[in-house]
Amino acid sequence: MDHKTLSYALARREFLKIAGLGTLGLALPELAFAHVSGTPRSGELLVYVGTYTTGKSEGIYLYRLHLSSGELKHVATTSGVVNPSFLAIAPSRRYLYAVNEVEEFAGKRSGALSAFAVDQRTGELRLLNQQPSLGGAPCYVVVDRAGRFVLVANYVGGNVAVLPVRSDGSLGEATDVKQDLGSSINAGRQEGPHAHCIVLDPANRFAYACDLGTDKIMIFRFDARRGKLIPNGRPWVQVKPGAGPRHLTFHPGGKYAYVINELHATVTVFAYDRVQGNLEEVQTVPTLPKDFTGADTSADIHVSPDGRFLYCSNRGHDSIAAFKIDPRNGELTFIAHKSTGGKTPRNFAIDPTGAFLLAANQNSDTIVTFRLDPKTGRLGAAGQVVEVPSPVCLKFTTPF
Repeated sequence: MDHKTLSYALARREFLKIAGLGTLGLALPELAFAHVSGTPRSGELLVYVGTYTTGKSEGIYLYRLHLSSGELKHVATTSGVVNPSFLAIAPSRRYLYAVNEVEEFAGKRSGALSAFAVDQRTGELRLLNQQPSLGGAPCYVVVDRAGRFVLVANYVGGNVAVLPVRSDGSLGEATDVKQDLGSSINAGRQEGPHAHCIVLDPANRFAYACDLGTDKIMIFRFDARRGKLIPNGRPWVQVKPGAGPRHLTFHPGGKYAYVINELHATVTVFAYDRVQGNLEEVQTVPTLPKDFTGADTSADIHVSPDGRFLYCSNRGHDSIAAFKIDPRNGELTFIAHKSTGGKTPRNFAIDPTGAFLLAANQNSDTIVTFRLDPKTGRLGAAGQVVEVPSPVCLKFTTPF
């Protein structure tokens, strides 16, 4: 599977021009990862880091997080993975799926998805197969609650797709593809559709796809039996023109959803109708200080495990913004900004115990650990800094 020079859209920015990537595949085994809840008996968590392999990165990096001290210790590096920029794991923890964020795969204009079997004793991965994502530059992947389907958002392709999981964990050919249409007011970034994420609601009934290029959040009813995306009765919700919705996350209480708007550097709060799947805007707040005048694009968004606080990352201001969540209506009250101690925090993650926040500074090749104050929601002083080339995606799991 040879790849020509990969020229990405302007929106994927400086690192997305690659030449001669070679074969899409894995040369070495990898360890499994997943979201977990509660405190692990070992007092440790494994942290997996997806990266862009356009520079010094070799693929996926594995660290061990000590929950008593916040220390990160490097365990292993898996090379041979091309642009594993986003990662997901099946609920069973037996299979792992990674996007290969490229624009050409097997001689066609498409990115790819890779499926792996996870060795339950060692955590090592065995490559099962790869399938085209049916759109250029896949940047987000999620597994449905039953572990039967994988959903992917293709940024350059401007579409979302569903792929079935076979009995052995490998991926079948796509069962559905939904192409977005339209554009918006930012000529440089919104000349066409750019699907940036696809997220399933907690009940596995609805799927939500943020399209940065059209300023819409597409809403689908998810047919978990056939792997189909059916436009909802209200098929989308519009955000402010030029906002550029990027990522969506649900409150653990199930009543609210939060969307980070990349281009406007704002967060929009939605009331979530669990029966009809509709989203109703409640509030939109800025993620930047009023006096900030530099260039910035917001990136990632997460709610603390206890549902009390929300955090989002700013690239340019290079900070994490913290907000308190009002349990009565989901509205946000600003708490503070915290420098990530590096450049371009594309992604960050909160460990399942709520003790630490790890910020991935893509353009300074670092991951920085912060301790979270459970009472105030504030981030403490930056802790350990580890060097990882082009860190993009962070995931946690308990050790085997």
